[in-house]
Amino acid sequence: MDKVDCLVVGAGVVGLAITRALAQLGREVLVAEKHQDAGMETSSRNSEVIHAGLYYPTGSLKAHLCVEGRNSLYAYCEERHIPYRRCGKLIVATSETQLEKLAAIHAQAHANGCHEVTMLTAVQAQAMEPALSCAAALSSPGTGIIDSHAYMLALRADAENAGALFAFDSEVVGGIATADGIAVWVCDGTGQETEVLAKTLINCGGLWAPRLARSIAGLNAESIPPPYFAKGNYYSLAGPAPFSRLIYPVPETGGLGVHLTLDLAGQARFGPDVEWLDNVDEAVDYTVEPTRADKFYCAIRAYWPQLPDASLQPAYAGVRPKIAPPDGNADFLFASHGNLRYLGLYGIESPGLTASLAIAAHAAKLLSHS
Repeated sequence: MDKVDCLVVGAGVVGLAITRALAQLGREVLVAEKHQDAGMETSSRNSEVIHAGLYYPTGSLKAHLCVEGRNSLYAYCEERHIPYRRCGKLIVATSETQLEKLAAIHAQAHANGCHEVTMLTAVQAQAMEPALSCAAALSSPGTGIIDSHAYMLALRADAENAGALFAFDSEVVGGIATADGIAVWVCDGTGQETEVLAKTLINCGGLWAPRLARSIAGLNAESIPPPYFAKGNYYSLAGPAPFSRLIYPVPETGGLGVHLTLDLAGQARFGPDVEWLDNVDEAVDYTVEPTRADKFYCAIRAYWPQLPDASLQPAYAGVRPKIAPPDGNADFLFASHGNLRYLGLYGIESPGLTASLAIAAHAAKLLSHS
């Protein structure tokens, strides 16, 4: 049986950040990733937005780690020359009936430490973005965009330079909690299984983190949340972007509404919507149906009335790894077992990318006595 100090399961952006943090602390770290490369699920299927931390309940891990992670991420991008842009965003009320919700977001942002967020009249917002239609808006200058792939490459390079090892095409298919750690079975692409004893196992399985936890005998079942899957579809805009900032509507249940984001080349894309999936067992269908765009036009024209007909094209889809049903909300969850022989990270949806460095620091602190 092979033995290792720390086994990180999952090489998404959070798994990479935690691996980097632990390796730079001198821990021996092995990463098992079932795909052939890093970040091939949720981490490469999102808006690539650096969030400011406006929406989340004050005192929650999402609020704290987003604000802390945003600052760390901007600094890391500068240090490692990762492409990014602090473009800012506007959150818009498209009718008088939404002004109360907009004011509540403004108050929440300031409670979370985002004091740079300001309220704008419709005239002020339209002076910044002439194509915009709104009753009022919030300006969040701390919001930005990032090349998430370049970011993940930098995290992996830092981790490897600190001694971490990566095993791709290697899926953890089960295990058992013991007095000495977590013994797991790792299956490679040929079907061959290897048994590994990890003094500490860190479950960064994203969408599949709860399922992985349930495959390990001896873990406290009550500490493992049920998974819920919320698919988000994105559509790209044919033609030049009408805005220089990100444009977000007032949030909707399950997500932040159909918003406009930009990539670093200036291409505009809209999404995601919220499509709840049932009975997701082994794989996710990431197909973007062209007909779903029909509902986008109405939502977008609430803040950009000049959106041309037939200008939205299917782009890509992602899935939010939620741990609360459609009518609920949940914070990030860090669940331990057996004197931190196991640390499970559950429900690491947005703002997981923004918060990733802060999540890693938090996890490393939790694991400092393991």
